[in-house]
Amino acid sequence: MAFNSRVATVYHIGYPAVARTVFGFSGSYYFVGARAVLAIIWYGVQMDIGSGYMGNILRAIFGNGYNDIPNHIPESVGITTKGMLAFFLFWLIHFFFCFFRPYQLKKFFWFKGFVMTPSIIGVFIYCMIACKGDMGGALPRRTSTGGLGWFFMHAINSGMGNTATLITNQPDIARWSKTRGAAVWPQIVIQPLAVTLSATFGILSTAGMNKLWDLELWNPWDLLDEILNHHHNSGARFAVFLAAFGWMVGVLGTNIACNMIPFGSDMSLLFPRYTDMRRGFFIVEFLAYGIVPWKILASATTFTNFLSGYALFMASIVAIMIVDYFFFTKGNVFPELLFNPTRTNPRYRYNKGFNLQAIIAYLFGVALPFPGFVQSLGATGVSVGGQRLFDLGWLLSFFVSFVVYLVICKVWPTKNQVMIREEGIGWEQHSKTLFTVHPASEDDLEDAQVVDKKALAF
Repeated sequence: MAFNSRVATVYHIGYPAVARTVFGFSGSYYFVGARAVLAIIWYGVQMDIGSGYMGNILRAIFGNGYNDIPNHIPESVGITTKGMLAFFLFWLIHFFFCFFRPYQLKKFFWFKGFVMTPSIIGVFIYCMIACKGDMGGALPRRTSTGGLGWFFMHAINSGMGNTATLITNQPDIARWSKTRGAAVWPQIVIQPLAVTLSATFGILSTAGMNKLWDLELWNPWDLLDEILNHHHNSGARFAVFLAAFGWMVGVLGTNIACNMIPFGSDMSLLFPRYTDMRRGFFIVEFLAYGIVPWKILASATTFTNFLSGYALFMASIVAIMIVDYFFFTKGNVFPELLFNPTRTNPRYRYNKGFNLQAIIAYLFGVALPFPGFVQSLGATGVSVGGQRLFDLGWLLSFFVSFVVYLVICKVWPTKNQVMIREEGIGWEQHSKTLFTVHPASEDDLEDAQVVDKKALAF
């Protein structure tokens, strides 16, 4: 996250533009499209997660009036009538935020942090008091033919898969940074701490309550539902309402930052004649229904397989972007050339619009764990070795593409890399002049400030 943020904080460009600098004008369409598909899936998944908290809120307010709504949807659909109602209401809330630009949502994200943190801590404290800290034997166990080591690798890969979209999306959010370090150091310090604490709270809470109530919970919204089942009084309902509201706001913020905004950016590159970022927000809003996300979340196994699988396609992309920026172009990007797809573009035209070196490195990174990915989707005949490579998925794809692209470009550099080397351009030297103006008078100074603001907004 920190490394992939740097290019955006310096040049104020999003992921689609960064993809052009690395993969070429024509090549970027696939890599932007692949990220758009992931954004669609995650947008629907996060919306279904949020609908679980909306269901908690409705039950806390209306009690059995909501809980006893008769189901008129066939079981094969995978969702009930009351579940669809909660999903639809949470889906509607997203519409309000489709009218805002990312930088206009700063106060909302602060609000998200303030309301979600006490919700997480409050539920954790309740669970620890209720189970009296007794979680012995309640932690889930899994047998693995490869032993505990391979199980840990699979778990780490699932965790990286959960963060894969956020790692890839960094330029779309970091481009709004006011300083170059705004999106780097806070993530290095805060992100590991926040993820570790929230995951630990979740594991300990569900482990304790599973033993206390003899259940197999793994979703926070199911935990809140069980709290109402055991303590259906006004105090419990109000507490569950507050906790569910805080969590729902948190999911809403995550969905906006990690999926809605990136998809809008992707659409503005893929179909610039017909869409812009804001129209993309509305498009993904409707596509969220099309992927039937409630089936993706039907079980923990299906969900983690999905995370582990698709993430390997993102890992190679991020690796190549980082290598190109930090090792070969010395942090120099030329935004003025990112909208010139003709042969006259000296840097980003590459080979008829494709950076062959990057594509080769990408294919190497995806190829090794791919058989295991296919096996996880139901294919048969994959060897144990192929399955083990899939257990290494994100890490394997990232480091293979990282090394392959590094080696290839050492031997066979791109034209842009050769030009930067021959011109003797220093680290991020182009950025130092890109937004710098030298007015000759006070009138020129006012005009220059306007130009600079427009450039930064772009």
